[in-house]
Amino acid sequence: MQFIGELSALVTAFCWSAGSFAFTTAAKRLGSLQLNINRLILAAIFLIITIALLGLSLKLSEIQIIYLSISGIIGFVFGDTFLFKAFQHIGARISMLLMSLSPIMSGLLAFIFLNEVISAWGIFGIIITICGVTLVVVERKETPGAKYKTSRAGIIYGLLGSLGQAGGLIFAKAAFNEGEINGFVATFIRIAASVIILFPIVLLTQKYKNPVKVFSNDLKALKSTIIGTILGPYLGVTFSLIAVEHTKVGIAATLMSTMPIIMLPIARYVYKEKLNWQAVSGAVLAVAGVSILFLK
Repeated sequence: MQFIGELSALVTAFCWSAGSFAFTTAAKRLGSLQLNINRLILAAIFLIITIALLGLSLKLSEIQIIYLSISGIIGFVFGDTFLFKAFQHIGARISMLLMSLSPIMSGLLAFIFLNEVISAWGIFGIIITICGVTLVVVERKETPGAKYKTSRAGIIYGLLGSLGQAGGLIFAKAAFNEGEINGFVATFIRIAASVIILFPIVLLTQKYKNPVKVFSNDLKALKSTIIGTILGPYLGVTFSLIAVEHTKVGIAATLMSTMPIIMLPIARYVYKEKLNWQAVSGAVLAVAGVSILFLK
């Protein structure tokens, strides 16, 4: 199927856009570490059921398992933990702006480690898309009494989250370069490796609480975690891996970074925020950049 990589990246952006609102709510109620391990365990359960129902094979080469495990540890343990910390400090708006820097990081890492070269049109499209994303997110100014305020710590957490996402994509791409892998299987390997690393860490911090007790006392946190898990590590990450398998890392990451554009209708109709000409102009600019990428 033509453009399957690019289309998968856009589906990823839609999933992560909606999921970011759910995870922002959950992170505020649970904390970043508690949320991260809980949603990874839930995602692993969903993936095991899916793999069993579809009869997918878990047989991979040793090097593919190593690459996917490293990808999961960098993306889920390192990147997402810091992203959730950013959600807690500065909310989804600025966090997603910082995540839009991931294509730049991915492109540089892919150039260094994978010898990927993006055409001049591809570079132009990336720049246009990022400009549109930046215009939209910056336009959405904080209102007096806003729940989240920009902070140095939040910005640092967001940048580290963006770096983690970029690094995770690079190793995932390396695994796919070794041979064909089903997206659900690849996601399960990444998550399994992440749980093996992250669970002992959260136990040592003594900040992890019994999830049954936590969720029984906070049904809103449970609902937000389940929604975010389905849209994030279950569907979103799976489509992101399909994207990096079928297109270049920098291009896939750029299309995924259109999340702040996609978040606008959610903000408008779900959270009743007003949109003006700057928001619309930024969206049009980002779509123009995406169109250029399709013609790379």
